[in-house]
Amino acid sequence: MAKKTRHKKHEEHVDESWLVPYADILTLLLALFIVLFASSTVDQKKMEQMSQVFNEIFDSGSGVMDYAAPVESLDANSDSMYRQDQQQLEETQERVEELIALNELENQFETQMTSEGLLITIRDSVLFAPGSAEVSANYLNIAKELSQILAFDPARNVIITGHTDNIPINSPTFGSNWELSVMRAVNFLKVIVDANATLEPKYFSVRGFGEYIPIASNDTAEGRSKNRRVEVLVQPRIAEDGSALPVGESNPVTTQVPATNN
Repeated sequence: MAKKTRHKKHEEHVDESWLVPYADILTLLLALFIVLFASSTVDQKKMEQMSQVFNEIFDSGSGVMDYAAPVESLDANSDSMYRQDQQQLEETQERVEELIALNELENQFETQMTSEGLLITIRDSVLFAPGSAEVSANYLNIAKELSQILAFDPARNVIITGHTDNIPINSPTFGSNWELSVMRAVNFLKVIVDANATLEPKYFSVRGFGEYIPIASNDTAEGRSKNRRVEVLVQPRIAEDGSALPVGESNPVTTQVPATNN
């Protein structure tokens, strides 16, 4: 008998029209990851710059890899803005140091750059009589000169903070050190703002911490003298990551109550 010839089944044809070329998938994924990464660290201006780059890429039909990575240039720009902002604070510090030297106030004034901005520390004996919140007339000119230095363009937030030692106060005017520290900050702020018509009050705020944030031991007269102080904090406008910090409206005149009361 003749053997029956087995016929192979025809393989079904698979429609591959739905597939996207592998390279295009990688391109789209790369673009997506760059956008996700950049959007978590850059501000609106930088996002607009990135958007322009991607529009040029997709409109021209070029590949993403044909362009330099936009994140690198944006990071470089952010770093430049941050360094420029810090340089302006350092220049302000130099002007304050000149004011201190000219008036021989090295033992009463101190400046330092901190993570929160430029900190100017003034011993309370320079500005106030013991137990008083009224700025001494002998140092009004110093406060007025400082007000000229605190005129910034563009503006910066300035926070004035009052501190005391831990010796209790109970006078008809002030029931606690906290109240005394607040009013000293408020009165010094008034002198600063009133002395310079170009200053806008919305950029200034006050805080009072009483005895609760000492910088020296209250067990000695010298330590208590250091703790009685007014601090002027000039804040940066640009964060270290290059983002703009809020200025003005988000910095209302405030007071701060310590967690522990007398």
